[in-house]
Amino acid sequence: MPILSQTISASPSAWRPPAGLRRAVAPMALLALWQAVAALGFTSPQTMPAPSLILASLWQLIMSGQLGPNLLASLFRVSVGLAAGIAAGIMLGLAAGLSRLGEDFIDPTVQMARTLPHLALLPLMILWFGIGETPKIVIIALGASFPIYLNLFAAIRGTDRKLLEAAGMLGLSAWEVIWHVVLPSALPNFLVGLRQALGLAWISLVVAEQINATSGIGYLVMNAQEFLQTDVIFDGLLVYAALGLATDRLVRSLERRLLAWRPALLAN
Repeated sequence: MPILSQTISASPSAWRPPAGLRRAVAPMALLALWQAVAALGFTSPQTMPAPSLILASLWQLIMSGQLGPNLLASLFRVSVGLAAGIAAGIMLGLAAGLSRLGEDFIDPTVQMARTLPHLALLPLMILWFGIGETPKIVIIALGASFPIYLNLFAAIRGTDRKLLEAAGMLGLSAWEVIWHVVLPSALPNFLVGLRQALGLAWISLVVAEQINATSGIGYLVMNAQEFLQTDVIFDGLLVYAALGLATDRLVRSLERRLLAWRPALLAN
C-alpha cells in the first residue's frame, strides 16, 4: 500500500506540463482570440491592430535602428533611478527598523510622503531640476524607495522573538544578532518589496518619459501618438511589459537562490 500510494501521488506530477508552458497558456489564448477578432474585421487597424501587425511593426523598429538607442535610454533611467530608490529605502528602513529613535524621526515623514501620488510631483521636479534626466530619475527613485522601506521596516520589526531569545542565549552581540538573525529574517519581505519597487519603477518610467523626453520608449510612444501610429504605441507597451516581466523573473530567480531553505519555493 505505501508503494501504491507513492505511485498515485507521484503520477500527477509526472504528467504535469512545465511551469513555463502552463504560464504561457492564458496569454497565448488571449493573443489568438485577439488575432481572430481582428482577422474577422471586428476591430480597426487604426484603433486596435492585430498582434501580427504589431509584431511586424516591432521588427521594423528593430531593423531600422530606432528601438535600440531608445531602449538603452530607458534602461539607463530606470537603472539609475531604481538603484537610488533601493539604496534610500534600505538606509531608511534599517535606520527606522533597528532604532526607536530612528523610527520617531524617519517613519512619520516617510508615511506622509508615501501617501502623496509621486507621479503628480513630476511638474514640481521639472521646476526644481529642469527638463533633463534628473526629474525623471528622481521620480523613478521615489516610486521605488517606498516599497523597499515599508517591507524592510515591517520585516525587521516582525523578527521572531524566539530567534532573538535564542541568539541572546548564545551570547551574540547586538551587531551579530542583526547580521545573523534580523537581516536574514527580513530578507523574504525585502525581496517582496524589491518586486514591488520594480513594478513602480517601470510605471514611473512610462509617465516620466512622456514629458519633455527626447529619447526612450515613451518618446517613441508620444511620437507615434502624434502620427496616429497605433501599432508603434502597442510596440512601446509591449516593450515595457517585456522589460517588467523580465526584471520580475530575475528577482524571483534570485529569491529561489537566496531562500532555497524555504520549502514553499521548492515546489513548482
